[in-house]
This record gives sequence, C-alpha cells and structure tokens, in this order.
Amino acid sequence: MGKDFLKVIVDHKKEEVAASKRRVPEKTLRDDERVRQQRRPFIKNLEHPGPAGINIIAEVKRASPSKGDIRPDLDPAVYAAAYDKGGAAAISVLTDQNFFKGSSHDLIKARAATDLPVLRKDFMITSYQIYEAAVMGADAVLLIVRILSKEQLRDYLLLCDELRLDALVEVHSEDDLASASLAGARLIGINNRNLSSFKTDIKTAMHMVSQFEPHQIPVAASGISGRADIEKNLEVGIYNFLIGESLVRADNTVAFIQSLVKGKG
Repeated sequence: MGKDFLKVIVDHKKEEVAASKRRVPEKTLRDDERVRQQRRPFIKNLEHPGPAGINIIAEVKRASPSKGDIRPDLDPAVYAAAYDKGGAAAISVLTDQNFFKGSSHDLIKARAATDLPVLRKDFMITSYQIYEAAVMGADAVLLIVRILSKEQLRDYLLLCDELRLDALVEVHSEDDLASASLAGARLIGINNRNLSSFKTDIKTAMHMVSQFEPHQIPVAASGISGRADIEKNLEVGIYNFLIGESLVRADNTVAFIQSLVKGKG
C-alpha cells in the first residue's frame, strides 16, 4: 500500500462499488422490500451512560491494513453473542473485504445472533452502499467526514433518516467536526487513528470533545485497549467507546468486555 492508506482504500472502494452496481443496480436495491424493514435503535442505546456508566460498541474485526490478520477465522455469530453476554450496548461489523477481510455475511450472521443494534462499518462513498446496508439488515452506518463532501454528508444523513438508519459520523480533526456539525450529525465518533497514516493517539478524542455541541453524543474509537483508557475518557465526559482489536484478541471475550464495562475482571 502507499503512504496515504485512506486514499488507497477509497480508490479501491470506488472500483468495488462500480462492480457491485453492475451486478445489482441501485434501483434494484431501492425497490427491495428489506430497505425499509424494522430497525433496532442504535443511537438510543448510546444517548445515556449504561448501567455501569459506559456503553461499548463491540466490533467484529478480522484484520486491518496496519495490523494485518487479527483473527481472520472468527465466527461473527459467536463473537456477537459473547459481546451481548458481556454487556455491550451495540455491535459494529466491518464489511470491507479487501483491507479488513469482512463481508456482508459477517453482518448478517452477527445480527442474527443477538438483539443488539448493528452498525455497518465500511468506507461509504455513495448512496448505493447505504441502500446495501439497509438491505443486509444494518441498523446504522458509518459516515467518515474525511472522504465525503459537505453535500454528500448532508445528503447521506437525510437518506439515512428516510431509511430509518442511524448514522455514526466519524471525525478526526476540528475541521471534520465543523463539517459534521454543519450537516446536523448527532452521534459523532472521534477516531483516535489518523486514517491516512494509521498512527493512533488516544488523546485525540479527549482533546476534541470539549468542542461538541450540547446535543451531540461523542464516541471514542481506536486505541482503547483497557479500563485505564476508558477511565481517562470518562474524566472528560466521554462514555461511549467503539472497541475492536483488543476484544477480538482477548482469550476470554465475555470476561474481557465485562472488565471494560465494570472495571474488574
């Protein structure tokens, strides 16, 4: 891969979406009866701290461009059930195949194994992918500010509303946050990882949260590996956390997520 990871991923995603459109036209997706099926409440589960004072969006993650294989042979259903049992508030499933070894099948299997709401985590660059997410049964989608124009972000948030999909809008900088706010984003994920270099600094979210508007809900993502990281974020008012790699690597998934939620293992 080149130096700018994000550009490489997005360039490949454009080709991938074009191929998908040739196989299944967007009109076909729009007309699919599953597009407007019943959703599980994603944002609602994150509006307030959970019983133990925090909420965890637990991620099904096989691999990443920076770390390579993490657990490529994982069973999404097994992990989703374990996340639910451990006390997660929601589940995130990576569906990018080329760089993260995920798929729509991972999301479908994970959602079938739990009653928790499920986020489709991918590099969404077209409305086509939002319709795809609706058809595959996602309850929410990830929208990354850095890869969308202001117009796209606004339009995709409106489309999500139309399809009854919640949206987690991802930011990494103050400019990203300004764009998210302008578009009307409510649930905002602060990615501690720079997606161009894949360098991570867990202080990013803690520094940015003070600039949030009162109605906006922050989620700290990337680099959260233990209870100590969570407690540092709690001090600045962040109580939602998207956690993937450390959960997938854990020897005992249920016990580890309980240690994150309750502060003891």
